[in-house]
Amino acid sequence: MKYLSLLVIMLFTVSCGMQSIPTALNQVDADWAEVQNQYKRRQDLIPNLVEVVKGYAKHEKETLEGVVSARAKATQVNFTADQLNAENLKKFQEAQSGLSSALSRLMVVVEKYPDLKANQNFRDLQAQLEGTENRITVARNRYIAAIQNFNNLVTVPPTSWYNSIFLKHEKKPQFAVENIERAQEAPAVKF
Repeated sequence: MKYLSLLVIMLFTVSCGMQSIPTALNQVDADWAEVQNQYKRRQDLIPNLVEVVKGYAKHEKETLEGVVSARAKATQVNFTADQLNAENLKKFQEAQSGLSSALSRLMVVVEKYPDLKANQNFRDLQAQLEGTENRITVARNRYIAAIQNFNNLVTVPPTSWYNSIFLKHEKKPQFAVENIERAQEAPAVKF
């Protein structure tokens, strides 16, 4: 009888979430750090891109100033995984969305200046920026998956029972598209 109760206790502690919930939380923190890392990479590339564009498009000053301003706003919104809540995530997404919009306007300027597109420095920077945008997407997707896994552990039995008794973790917020109607529209391509 003594061994049977010990076996039941061991099975309960192994399958209850004692290890899986903290492991999932660590993964969420690591994936959030990677998301921030990729946004930082983008912010570091933008000054170089702007300098190259300045040499070719001096009269498109407003667009360049918009990119610099959006980058500055995006760098001001930063928080750790411990500060991750729906409100902070929304602020972060809004700042990054403003930067993405400014970069889109910059790419329209590029289309107006064929010499700029032919410049090797610009092509290299543009390739780096495109690669960074892809890395951001991959990092966000990994973060979304880590959040889903963590949220499942803290809300789905039997691990949620252990969580509600001992750990008291709450669900984490997910990334959301701010303007879903605009995101669903196909972009207009004009030649």
